Amino acid sequence: MRKIMGAKVLFFFALLSFSAVSAFAQDEEGQGLVMNFYKDSCPQAEDIIKEQVKLLYKRHKNTAFSWLRNIFHDCAVQSCDASLLLDSTRRSLSEKETDRSFGLRNFRYIETIKEAVERECPGVVSCADILVLSAREGIVSLGGPYIPLKTGRRDGRRSRADVVEEYLPDHNETISGVLDRFAALGIDTPGVVALLGAHSVGRTHCVKLVHRLYPEVDPALSPDHVPHMLHKCPDQIPDPKAVQYVRNDRGTPMVLDNNYYRNILDNKGLLIVDHQLAYDKRTRPYVKKMARSQDYFFKEFSRAITLLSENNPLTGSKGEIRKQCNLANKLH
Repeated sequence: MRKIMGAKVLFFFALLSFSAVSAFAQDEEGQGLVMNFYKDSCPQAEDIIKEQVKLLYKRHKNTAFSWLRNIFHDCAVQSCDASLLLDSTRRSLSEKETDRSFGLRNFRYIETIKEAVERECPGVVSCADILVLSAREGIVSLGGPYIPLKTGRRDGRRSRADVVEEYLPDHNETISGVLDRFAALGIDTPGVVALLGAHSVGRTHCVKLVHRLYPEVDPALSPDHVPHMLHKCPDQIPDPKAVQYVRNDRGTPMVLDNNYYRNILDNKGLLIVDHQLAYDKRTRPYVKKMARSQDYFFKEFSRAITLLSENNPLTGSKGEIRKQCNLANKLH
């Protein structure tokens, strides 16, 4: 009888242990993205990232544009997994080495933020979350809205240049193509119009503009704006390494605002996609609405950035937490 009772007790405890392990595995696999993911494992993580972005912005204003571009170029390509930050290997060219990533810079400052977080909580916070949260703080630095974003992403192990063209829209692409690509991410037409409002800040290199200026000026451009563009881009074949660019918004170049929409309605958009956005019947109503209301622009921009940041993340036991953002752990 005692043997039977003992066996029952052992079976009961074994069942409890199995249930606990199963619950843990389910939590690790199924938790996904949540608000304040690091509240127990690294409670200072988001504050550290915020402070580092502020310090870097104070020293180098253009870092804010970089943080904003990073979230587009990383999260739109397959997964929001910091694959953009990985260096090329002998076997594979990385995403950041492609022509589509032309002009991306300041990756070294992501490492600065990562090092600060690692000092507080080694091996806990992913580069993917650092990339997303630094974008949020960059948006705030530029006068944009504060966007509550979930965390809990893990880092991918691969970066493939050959898939970038499949996912990222080009500045010369038709508006239909742009809408289709973002629709695949769950972002609707007003969301796309709002995301392109990021062209309110930063600058566009002459390499991307000369086809609208040479051999003949695009008649769609505002005659008032053309002399400035020609002055900034005097060469028909500009040197990609030269500092030749035009500010996206001459009025408020360092502020994320709805001035972009007024500019493109006035034919002062620099890129083909800007012009199409203002005049395509599917997007023009939203352009006009955002030109009238910055609150509406911020609302749709926040919603679209949130959707972008949650595109197919690696969570639970997938991926890894990189030690350095530019190297997968197996190569570190």
